[in-house]
Amino acid sequence: MIAVTLGPEGTYSHRATRAVADEIDFRQSVTEIVDAVASGEYDRGVIPVENSIEGSVTESLDAVAEYDVAVVREIVTPIRHALLAQRADFETVASHSQALAQCRSYLESAYPDATLEAVASTAKGVERARDDPTVAGIGHPDNAGDGIEVLAEDIQDQTSNATRFFALAPVEERSEAGGKTSLVIYPNANYPGMLLELLKPFAERDINLTRLESRPSGTRLGDYLFHFDVDAGLYEERTKAALADLEELVPNGWVRRLGSYDIEHVVE
Repeated sequence: MIAVTLGPEGTYSHRATRAVADEIDFRQSVTEIVDAVASGEYDRGVIPVENSIEGSVTESLDAVAEYDVAVVREIVTPIRHALLAQRADFETVASHSQALAQCRSYLESAYPDATLEAVASTAKGVERARDDPTVAGIGHPDNAGDGIEVLAEDIQDQTSNATRFFALAPVEERSEAGGKTSLVIYPNANYPGMLLELLKPFAERDINLTRLESRPSGTRLGDYLFHFDVDAGLYEERTKAALADLEELVPNGWVRRLGSYDIEHVVE
């Protein structure tokens, strides 16, 4: 099995993907990854979905709403950020925007004059630090070596920092088995109490919603779709009944079942 994730080697996405496949290729954006899986080019794709400090990765939410793919697994991994550089008198800190945000308090306190530069991935920032002595990167401490060293470890603002990743597969591999389900709902409507109506089918059947996010539909200003995660599998009768009610509530829209899956915690 070949999987694709955010590159280059050494990203947190890369570390999570090692739990899915031994052979791994890389792309530079989440949308490219989801597109590659939807087209059948790859067996699996791994994308970050949510961080415990900074919240959801909006590009991932938008991509799974746009492309028809299956979520077949959730991987949760702790995020241990280290400051990596050739020397202590650097001028710029380069990393993924999420990593910079997750270390905001440390950077403001320890390096208030440093310029923050958002790059495509944490590994790209580490590469910049390895090539340029005026640049520091933020990444896993295992990325040290080859000219750069760890200046500080565990610099994230919260010690409980962790990220959820989705393992994606082509749509024909979508499963109803698993303890958790992800859905995308597009009501194509807007009226008082609409969201309450969308939630009631789950509440009435004692199905716990673990996440609810709204994202612009891209169709027109003020038009939204919703991402639901629920603690129930699609195989369960209560879930089937809730979704039947939900579809009746959105006659002009749609409900997409991304799939049911189990959660795996990966500690590295």
